[in-house]
Amino acid sequence: MIEKYLERLLQGYPLEFDEACALATSTPLVALVQAADQIRRRFHKDSFDLCSIINARSGKCSENCKFCAQSACYDTAIETYELVDSAQAVAQAKENEDHGVRRFSLVTAGRTVSLEQLERYGKLYRQLRETTGMALCASMGFLTADKARHLKDFGVVRYHCNLEASRSFFPQVCSTHSWDEKVETLRIARDAGLEVCSGGIIGMGETFQQRLELAFELRELGVLSIPLNILTPIPNTPFADLKPLSLDEVLSCVAMFRLINPQAVIRMAGGRMQLAAEQYRCFTSGANGAIVGNYLTTAGNTLEEDLQMLRNLGFSFIDAGEKYHDR
Repeated sequence: MIEKYLERLLQGYPLEFDEACALATSTPLVALVQAADQIRRRFHKDSFDLCSIINARSGKCSENCKFCAQSACYDTAIETYELVDSAQAVAQAKENEDHGVRRFSLVTAGRTVSLEQLERYGKLYRQLRETTGMALCASMGFLTADKARHLKDFGVVRYHCNLEASRSFFPQVCSTHSWDEKVETLRIARDAGLEVCSGGIIGMGETFQQRLELAFELRELGVLSIPLNILTPIPNTPFADLKPLSLDEVLSCVAMFRLINPQAVIRMAGGRMQLAAEQYRCFTSGANGAIVGNYLTTAGNTLEEDLQMLRNLGFSFIDAGEKYHDR
């Protein structure tokens, strides 16, 4: 079965949902990840997309996302602040740039940011533009058209808003906002001329079919940068005691996201360090991007370790504006 669909994918014909379900359940993992890696090479060669982020505002979030350390609903004892020290942010961006990372994002906790807060972040964006050559991104909750225009004026080129889960599973993740509000923010960002980045978290109790639903929903939205997070259970959150996904479950998911979204960057994000050295198998199973460095409230791998391992796999790193522009 995999050979028939692989040939169609190589010719540019997309998978249908029932076909993806059949492939995921009937194809041995070895054959599935090999097919996904072949599709990755067909559409992206050995180009690899690196990006980095910094927690620009930490904690005290009003939303009740069950996975999140930054929600004020749970006692997670994380450090909280309204605005990251600008010197720290610039230093981190410069270090990443020196290592070949070409994209940098400010990420803020909270449902949204006010226009007054946004102006403060705008000053930091201006510093980053003056001191680095990095492409600048933002992840600041829900947008209005006015806020999106401000970000565009600050020099931001891409906006990130994770769907987190499929539409069918999202009510099990959060009740203080909706899946459709997230989709609306992506639309607002795109209408303002920003590229969009959106993905989700696997391992929150969803079924494998619901992971496939998310992959198709992202394809329907035309998202070309898809971060995949593996749940990191945070003590005192509702998802603290969920059983971690096995390596095979993660690799199957990565492979299916690639087969469903051949033209997108499938970007490994938070949680991959739980797989230890085996995490790099994600990049021979269809993934061709990563968030490198520390990930908000969980520690990531060192830059040097990531970059060396990726080079050993034969990847070369692209400039942020070289390809993968939004449709």
